[in-house]
Amino acid sequence: MKYPIRNLIYEKIRQAGNMTDSDLMNALTKEGITLAESEFNKTLLDLEIYGLVRVSWVTKEKRRIELVADSGTAS
Repeated sequence: MKYPIRNLIYEKIRQAGNMTDSDLMNALTKEGITLAESEFNKTLLDLEIYGLVRVSWVTKEKRRIELVADSGTAS
C-alpha cells in the first residue's frame, strides 16, 4: 500500500517539531523519496491550507516549517 506523500511530509515535520525546507527535503531523500520542487511546494501549501503547518520565510531562499499547535482540544 502506498502512503500519501502529504502524510509522509507531515509525519517528518511532526517528529522534528519545526525544520527548514532544505532539512525536510534532505530527510525525505534519505528515505528514498524524491520529489520535484513544484510537488514539494504544493504539498507544503496543502498542509498549510489544512491548518497543520505554518511556513514562513527565514531568508530569501530558506523557509521555516513549523507544526501548528492542536487547537481542537477542549479545555
